[in-house]
Amino acid sequence: MPSKNNDYEIHALPVLQDNIIWLWVEGDQAVVVDPAISEPVENWLKARNLNLLSVLQTHHHQDHIGGTESLLKQWPAASVIASKADLHRIPFQTISVADGDEFLLMGASVKVIEVIGHTNAHVAYYLSEKNNEKTNPILFCGDTLFAAGCGRLFEGTAENMFNSFQRINSLPSNTKIYCAHEYTKLNLQWATTLQPDNLLIKERLKKVVNKRAQGELSLPSSLSEERKTNLFIQAKSVKEFTALRQNKDNWKG
Repeated sequence: MPSKNNDYEIHALPVLQDNIIWLWVEGDQAVVVDPAISEPVENWLKARNLNLLSVLQTHHHQDHIGGTESLLKQWPAASVIASKADLHRIPFQTISVADGDEFLLMGASVKVIEVIGHTNAHVAYYLSEKNNEKTNPILFCGDTLFAAGCGRLFEGTAENMFNSFQRINSLPSNTKIYCAHEYTKLNLQWATTLQPDNLLIKERLKKVVNKRAQGELSLPSSLSEERKTNLFIQAKSVKEFTALRQNKDNWKG
């Protein structure tokens, strides 16, 4: 089922073990975010007679760009928007962007926010205005912020990621968070080991367990929900953030 947020119609396409490909639809046009593989996307778009207008890439990992080149064979006019700093790792990008850039896509103003840490060239895409009118905002954040968690530090530092979280946390509280993996249950289970008496975390975990048992996704999240139950976004310092990340890395969930 689509998740509608004012004028944005966003669909989730679960693939592989836990990846979520997000499809943003407007009329007969679609934008795909981080296509891990191509065939499910092709089938989904063709079944609905949709044209692929653009691909948004948050970073270079194969489970985010693996399907893009095959999609371009089906829709060669589609643009690929990615970080200029990742040009050597996403060489098929056709529109290169950097922190603070803004561009129009399907009538919406899209702002690029650099959120490094998981990789050293990771970006997020923030939408808050369409056809010159304010909308409920959404954020495609890739593998930076997860529901109740954060991405692993493959290239960046804890300080990088802490600063990226501060940038995300500066957005409006009603921002819908569209991350790229379904990790919510595990993240909340980990959080309960550190704060076993935290009623907000326990209640969210209960809801997520019920959703997953019924075959539903726990995503998207919201920034307000993350502020209540995401220990990483609650961290007050780089030192605290670092300790949380190390604890999560060593957790045997």
